[in-house]
This record gives sequence, structure tokens and C-alpha cells, in this order.
Amino acid sequence: MKFQGWVEEIRNIGSIKFIKLHTVEEDLQITLKKEEVDKQLFDSIDKITRQSAIVVEGDIRENKEAPGGKEIIPKKIEVVGLSEVPLPLDPSGKTPAELETRLDWRFLDFRNRKTVAVYKIQNWIIRAFRDYLIKNNFFEIQPPCIIASASEGGAELFKLQYFEKQAYLAQSPQLYKQMGAISFGKVFCIMPVFRAEKFNKPTHLNEIRQMDVEIAFVESEEDAMKVLEECFVHILETIKENCKRELGILKRELEIPKLPLKRITYEEAVELLKKEGEEIEYGQDFSKLQEQKLGEIVGKAFFIKEWPTELKAFYAMPFENNPKICRAFDLIYEGLEISSGTQRIHIPELLINQLKAKELNPDDFKFYIDCFRFGAPPHAGWSIGLERITMKICGLNNIQEATMFPRTRTRLTP
Repeated sequence: MKFQGWVEEIRNIGSIKFIKLHTVEEDLQITLKKEEVDKQLFDSIDKITRQSAIVVEGDIRENKEAPGGKEIIPKKIEVVGLSEVPLPLDPSGKTPAELETRLDWRFLDFRNRKTVAVYKIQNWIIRAFRDYLIKNNFFEIQPPCIIASASEGGAELFKLQYFEKQAYLAQSPQLYKQMGAISFGKVFCIMPVFRAEKFNKPTHLNEIRQMDVEIAFVESEEDAMKVLEECFVHILETIKENCKRELGILKRELEIPKLPLKRITYEEAVELLKKEGEEIEYGQDFSKLQEQKLGEIVGKAFFIKEWPTELKAFYAMPFENNPKICRAFDLIYEGLEISSGTQRIHIPELLINQLKAKELNPDDFKFYIDCFRFGAPPHAGWSIGLERITMKICGLNNIQEATMFPRTRTRLTP
């Protein structure tokens, strides 16, 4: 049989030599006994350096003392990529490294078994999200990342010169998934989005991956919330079923929330925080610490709905009987907002009014407004931040640990 991987450790105890071989699936033990293997092969091990890439041909035999209860007896070992020494960090984790060092040498950090566990879980998150929606007849779309005007409003935009025009990196696929929904009915996408915010916080990135959904012919935002909570629980159930080993490595136990998730209004959330002595007034957004406090009060996973219109994007549908409140919602999981959504405005005149109220120029959104003039049904949607949900499922302290190659205010490489 043939085995491929990286040399994590070599132990020489005289007549026996051991190689701990790291692979993406598992760590394997290669055992070389002087009396069992070729002398040239036995002696050649001393020239192999840690983290060298090797290909091993040999047989597997049972050994209760070996990792996984088995060991490889090699017939041939080929070094296909000799590693330089010293290593800039220890991928085994025996010698801890600061997060910045890990990110500087990310490809080596990817060989750490905890890091592998994080990204296996992240792969299953994406897979579960996509599987749930495909099974429920959603249509996957591919919106652009280069756009002509702000998709969310505000000034946190990365500008770029697009030939003779000014363009921006998309803050969200919002406008495009709406256009998809009013023709395809139910759509979703997974794509990078960009925010030019000058923050340096453990939950902040300037490039994130969003998992977005948009649904046409809704009666209210509750239709979208129902899909969100079902998709969210499906993701957790999928991780719990398929990532037992990875959760064990990260020392995580997943609790599956019961549906429907609890719903509280924004006003109720403010009052709960005030009772706990928090300084917050109606009309203010919640800080990350206040989200954590709400999680301690309300529970592990819940919705905050009926937000002040001024706090949400221009496309959020206001209530007819109280335009100061809109049909918006956030999903809080383990004290962090991992998803937000709204019922959207599908009435052109109302949309123009809301754009003006946000001090945005309706002329910059003409292509968007016009698409609601030709049979646009009521629709609603939401997005989940891939890195945020990964961070919470894996129990990580910094969102950069849940991001393969983070982009922040200070990090542009690797």
C-alpha cells in the first residue's frame, strides 16, 4: 500500500525508529525495526527533516500501542519534498505559536490537527447549507463582486477604477439575489463580500464569505426566518453527525436547539439589557458584549426581530402601521450575530423614499429600482457569515482562526 504525508516527528531509540506521518485524514505511525527492514532504508531516516513530504510503500499491521491501533512497516520511503530547518513554527502544536505567526506561515499551520479539524467542519457547513437548499428546490446563483453602487449604503466601500468608471467591491450580493428571486423564486449563493471598515476586533474581517438566501412570494419576514432556523439546525445536525472526530479534537459538544427558535423584539432586547445594568437606549445597535449578554439571558440561539428602520438597510420593509419599525431580524448564536435578514421593499415608490431617507441617490440605483416595476412579488432573505458560524461551532476566540487567509486592516498576505 502507498501512504503520502508530512513527517511530523522522528524518534530514534536505537534498534527501532518511528516516523509520525501527518495526513489530512489521520496521523499514522511508521515503524522501522533494524532486523525487519533494509539497512539502507533504516539508515536513510536520519537524513529526513521534520515536515518533509514523503511517500511510503509498505504494509499495515495491528499494534495496540500505535496511534489508531495500527502501524506501517515500510518497504520504501521516498522524500518528495525535503523541508528546510529550522521550522518557522511547529505544526504539531507542541511548541505553541502566536496567532500572527500562524497566519504568517498559514500553509504550515494547515498541518496542525486542530486547524485541519476547523476546516473540515467548515467544509461540512458549506455542504450542509447547500444540500438543505437544493433539497428544498432553491436555485444557486452567481452574483458579481464588482458593482457600480453601494449595495448596503454607507461609506465602508473598497473603491476601484473600472476602466473609465468608478466601481466598488460588493458589500453584499443583496441587490442581485433579489433580482434572482423575483424571477427564479427561491435562490441562494455563497460568495466573498468586502467591507472597508477600519476595525481591529476578534469578530471582524474585511473580506468574508456569505451564505445568502432570497425567497419570493412570502407573506412576511417569518417565511424567511423559518427557512433560516431550519437550515441552521440542519447545519448543526450535519456537523454533529459527520464531524465527531473533529469536534473531539476541538473539545466541542454541539447542542441542537429545538425549533422554532425563540423570538424577541428589538425593544424587548433593549429592556432586558437595561435590567442587567447595560447603558443602552432605544435606537442604538447592540455591541458584541451586549450580544453576549443577551445570549446569557435569552439562550444559545434566538431571533431578535422588529428593528428600528433607521438601524437597517434602505431595502428593509417597514411596517405599514408603524414605518419606524421594519421587518428585520438577526439570529444570535452563542452570543454572536451570525445571520441577519429582512423582508425587502418591492414597491418602487417606497424604495425611492427609503433611499432618500438614507441620503442615497435613487439615480445610482435605477437598474435596481426598475426591476420592481415589472411584476415583483413580496420577497425576503438573509445571509449567514461563514466564518462567524465556523468560529462559534468550533469554539474559537478569533474569527481569523476560522478564515483560511484573513484579510484585515493590517493583513494582506499570505
